[in-house]
Amino acid sequence: MFSHNKRLQYTVRVSETNPGLANLMLEQFGGPQGELAAACRYFTQAVAEDDPGRRDMLFDIATEELSHLEVIGNIVVMLNKGAKGRLAEGVDEAGEMYRSITGAGNDSHLTQVLYGGGAALVNSAGVPWTAAYIDTIGEPTADLRSNIAAEARAKIVYERLINLTEDPGVREALGFLMTREIAHQKSFEKALYAIQPNFPPGKMAGRPEFDSVYFNMSQGEGGAEVRGPWNDGAKWTVVSDRVHQAAVDGGDGGASVQLSKEEAQLLDAMAARTMSDPAAEPLTGAELGMTGAAASPVRTPG
Repeated sequence: MFSHNKRLQYTVRVSETNPGLANLMLEQFGGPQGELAAACRYFTQAVAEDDPGRRDMLFDIATEELSHLEVIGNIVVMLNKGAKGRLAEGVDEAGEMYRSITGAGNDSHLTQVLYGGGAALVNSAGVPWTAAYIDTIGEPTADLRSNIAAEARAKIVYERLINLTEDPGVREALGFLMTREIAHQKSFEKALYAIQPNFPPGKMAGRPEFDSVYFNMSQGEGGAEVRGPWNDGAKWTVVSDRVHQAAVDGGDGGASVQLSKEEAQLLDAMAARTMSDPAAEPLTGAELGMTGAAASPVRTPG
């Protein structure tokens, strides 16, 4: 059960309206790294979580993300207030009004015309929010890693938005939201490391003959081959020989299937019916078009 507190989690103070900046802020409202995506991701994980501690944590953070959605939504709406009033009341000449809502060079005019300056569930390019942003898979060791990465991406987007404005109130509110991404990342990391073992994700171990092999697939002139702890050392076997990068199972590297007698007969019939004649020299439609164009002189009126 949810209940709404009329006070925002963090006070929003906007010094000056700015519809272009408001449109960019939509990235954290209806974008893939935004607050709604985060809330839905953690909520779907929480309802399926059997561990009481993780379940409680996920519900807490999912609910807080909804409060962050409210904060960023209010920032969007406050930044849009000036243009919203001018557009609604038609106080400016059409050309001047259009220039005022497109001054930032982005799609802020769409936000004003289509959504009346409200906080729409779209990203800064106008792409509607989609549940495809939610990557919950129902395995805690995988989902927690995804959550850690999601918080990191959201933090980076907030940093970029902070760098786009000099409004002290907006920067302060965005700084709070950015900082909470750090706190959530820490919680998710602690929860992940509290599961032992937690790697590899899931239950099954990898095949030992392949789980510490590094295939050096990118070779040749044009760039350096760099070695580091991710592909070098006593724990890694590096395979650079192109011959040994294929058919690593010791087979012939082909693909085969066991067919029933009926399946084999049907496939043979289809192959015979659709076989190409390598000796044929068919005239194509493209060639006919070229021939017609070359043969027909261009006529000019007169």
